[in-house]
Amino acid sequence: MGSNPLLGVVFHWLGGLASGSFYVPYRKVKRWSWETYWLVGGIFSWIIAPWLLGSLMTSDLLGVLRASPRSSIAWAYIFGVLWGLGGLTFGLTMRYLGMSLGMAVALGFTAAFGTLVPPIFRGQFASEVLGTRSGVTILIGVGICMLGIVFAGAAGTMKEREMSEEQKRASIKEFDLKKGLLVATFSGVMSSCFAYGLAAADPIKAESVRHGTAVLWQGLPALVVVLLGGFTTNFLWCLFLNIRNHSGFEYFSTYASHPRNSTDTVPAIENPTDAPAEEMARADKHKVPASPAPHDLPLVVPMLSNYFFCALAGTTWYFQFFFYTMGETQMGRYKFSSWTLHMASIIIFSTLWGIALKEWNGAGPRTKFMVALSLATLIASTAIVGYGNYLGTHS
Repeated sequence: MGSNPLLGVVFHWLGGLASGSFYVPYRKVKRWSWETYWLVGGIFSWIIAPWLLGSLMTSDLLGVLRASPRSSIAWAYIFGVLWGLGGLTFGLTMRYLGMSLGMAVALGFTAAFGTLVPPIFRGQFASEVLGTRSGVTILIGVGICMLGIVFAGAAGTMKEREMSEEQKRASIKEFDLKKGLLVATFSGVMSSCFAYGLAAADPIKAESVRHGTAVLWQGLPALVVVLLGGFTTNFLWCLFLNIRNHSGFEYFSTYASHPRNSTDTVPAIENPTDAPAEEMARADKHKVPASPAPHDLPLVVPMLSNYFFCALAGTTWYFQFFFYTMGETQMGRYKFSSWTLHMASIIIFSTLWGIALKEWNGAGPRTKFMVALSLATLIASTAIVGYGNYLGTHS
């Protein structure tokens, strides 16, 4: 199957849509602590979906992993663990900055490091990027993507200045620009490790093709390894919170007997991966009183519904990388540009969700214009990066 950059851009847009949308089903989960529903959804994201689709869509998944170089598997796993750390603090970024600004800042760092470091590390940046017309075009697209991220961040800053303190708290309960920017920087750099994990897994992809897997699906075995690393980090943190907060019973109990079911009652530093910003903004509406009266009846937990929406959210999350690996196969020799396309698509769709969920209510016309400008710039960047890859296929 030959490369097709236009099709690759479409795949990356689908991945961005999945990433920008996965948190919506979590808003339907009731009376579970964050660590409970995040781990349940994560089991589908990092374990069930990768193994199931990897087994269905590739040839001899276990045989591929056994035949792959141990060093490749080890580095893919390690980078997955590091990426998991970025994901943990990414939730805290959402908590302090909101969905739109938080994603813009954190993903800006992720896009820059995740796109440019792999070709620099491989020694290809000067010859294959700066030394070719297609590479320079892609680099221009990456720069425009960074500009779109700057516009998105500026829009968030303008919104902060325009809104009253009461409006800020109504939109994002714990808005803190300085603390949020610091956390977003760390989160963005660590989150770029996912790109490094996929690059380290190139021998696994090649082994999958040798076993008869179609080129389009060659990245699925690599996802099994990288996501296992991410699962390790998140599982340990959620398990720690289950023990510390005595919330482990929630996986099995049909009654909410624990007084803490709102993350508002937990100090931010102790629960860094929180619910998405929109859910955080509404968390107080579902809060259980800290000291229920003796005559209060226990609250019934919709167990089947909770597991269903966690499974839906987790599977939706996985599809961002399912489509990512498909898009990467279509980008030709400049597949490193896939990371920019992925990040731009995530910001585009998460910003659109922020608009739909009224996160920009209270912002003035200038701020809304800046949001529109950031969206237009990011869309243009994906078109330019795609065109650069198109030039590469005909060079």
